[in-house]
Amino acid sequence: MATQSSPQTFSIDAGTVRRLHRHARADRWAVAEPDFSACLARSADQRFRGQTPSAREIEQYLESLKLEDLALACACARGNPAAWEHFVAEFRPVLLRASLQVAPLDTARELADSLYADLYGLHERDGSRRSLFDYFHGRSSLAGWLRAVLAQRMVDHHRAARRFEPLPEQDGAAQPVADVPPPDVDQSRYQPVVRAALLAALAALAPRDRLRLALYYAQELTLAAAGRVLGESEATVSRKLERTRRDLRTGVERQLRETDGLSDAQVAACFDYARTDPAFDLAQALPPDG
Repeated sequence: MATQSSPQTFSIDAGTVRRLHRHARADRWAVAEPDFSACLARSADQRFRGQTPSAREIEQYLESLKLEDLALACACARGNPAAWEHFVAEFRPVLLRASLQVAPLDTARELADSLYADLYGLHERDGSRRSLFDYFHGRSSLAGWLRAVLAQRMVDHHRAARRFEPLPEQDGAAQPVADVPPPDVDQSRYQPVVRAALLAALAALAPRDRLRLALYYAQELTLAAAGRVLGESEATVSRKLERTRRDLRTGVERQLRETDGLSDAQVAACFDYARTDPAFDLAQALPPDG
């Protein structure tokens, strides 16, 4: 039924495609069997990446998918007008309700509507239009996937508005200045010290980690866009960014303590100053080439 014809690419038996195509009611949106087969293969590639599943395992996985949602996404990715009309009527209220839970009305509507350009696919790659729907694999419902995409857009919007996201606290890290005795320090002295520590910590990162930071902070790409550049999922980009930011904080703290000889209170003061210091903005600290 299915064989691994090339790395991370599965060929699905025509009979299985025909059966699942019928079950998905894909004809409703004029989705041809070859197009639906490509969607199924892409989903299997994502699920079994790095593995060699049996034909039965692949078949069971494909049968578990939200096939009608996958067919609709496939049709929308290919610009089918009827599919798009149905999608807007059914899912725009879902997106708006989800966005209203975490943002004011104007911002919620703007963010919800901003998804449509990426979902339709206004940009081309290798001569073909690229749609965000190509990243829907049918493992969850389309509504659930859209909520997750919107939630990440909310995070991206919040970060873009702040641009100055402080490095995260770690367990056992020094407390903010309000929780320690006011240190006898000169702010103008510690700003260049903490900037030098940040640059040293950035230089110590692996090149791919620096590139991921540069794409997200310096070039202001979304997680999804950065993932497309790096060949990673949004979740992977988010997870690795979080890990890298923690590594940065650890590196900065180590230099401030071991190289600069600062106390815990002084290190806490440095991080407090960094929250409002443009020198600590990753977008400015990262080199143009990442």
